Amino acid sequence: MSNHNLLMRLEQRASEADQIIEYLKQQVQLLKEKAIGQARVKEEKKLMLENAKLKNDIEELKRQLLEKEKRRGVLDVPMPSTQAAVEYSSAPPLPSGPAPAGPAPSGPGPAAVQTPPPKDDSKKKKPEKKEKGEKKQATPNQDEAKVDVSRLDLRVGCIITAEKHPDADSLYVEQVDVGEAAPRTVVSGLVKHIPLDQMQNRMAVLLCNLKPAKMRGVVSQAMVMCASSPDKVEILDPPSGAVPGDRVTFQGFPGEPDKELNPKKKVWEQVQPDLRTDEQCVATYRGAAFEVNGKGVCKAQTMVSSGIK
Repeated sequence: MSNHNLLMRLEQRASEADQIIEYLKQQVQLLKEKAIGQARVKEEKKLMLENAKLKNDIEELKRQLLEKEKRRGVLDVPMPSTQAAVEYSSAPPLPSGPAPAGPAPSGPGPAAVQTPPPKDDSKKKKPEKKEKGEKKQATPNQDEAKVDVSRLDLRVGCIITAEKHPDADSLYVEQVDVGEAAPRTVVSGLVKHIPLDQMQNRMAVLLCNLKPAKMRGVVSQAMVMCASSPDKVEILDPPSGAVPGDRVTFQGFPGEPDKELNPKKKVWEQVQPDLRTDEQCVATYRGAAFEVNGKGVCKAQTMVSSGIK
């Protein structure tokens, strides 16, 4: 009987060993799949970074082309003055007409007929100059449109990656998905407030229509919105369910944002003082919440009654 019991135990242990071996095989297979998945994610991140750099290069080339075109346009401006010179050169026949008073029937007759048309042309051209002046006066009225938060292009974004700025210890350089074909490069002074590991793959609210600006050699194409005080900074969190590209709107302040804010008009500087978190940490503008339609409001984690910038 004892031998039979021993055999039974050995068979049980053998079957348990087979189960353990099978389990270990499954775990090894899962680890392989995870490793492959992580490699793919790294490749995707590399490709996205390369695409972002290419986009920046293209934008820089576009700016250079625009600058050259503007320079060419400035060179073309003197064209009206040449017309004025032609008119001026056509004017001298006026004194030449009255001078030959003796042979009036033969020469001066046609000269007198030819001189009035330039006068008429000049009279016609004066109103055109007034019309141009009126157009110039109309543009300031458009620029002096109402200044409120609807002028800001605030969107939900996802910070894909973040790394230290190569030339500035206090700055991060981030690649941010804001719902466009390629991620935007964003430079943020958050090193002293947000750890690097908390900047990876996190949702945020971004101001997307500031004029791109170089920060220590890197062009920043947006700004991460944060609740801010002298001692503490917190990135605003979009509502759960929000996706990159979702527009942030404000009840009572309808309208479409500017394509790009004109720094000379200081729209951001006028709107920013009214951006604050309330007693429930909700981000607001003059009491209206930062809202993603149908999904909820944007909030700070702990900061109440704090400015937002």
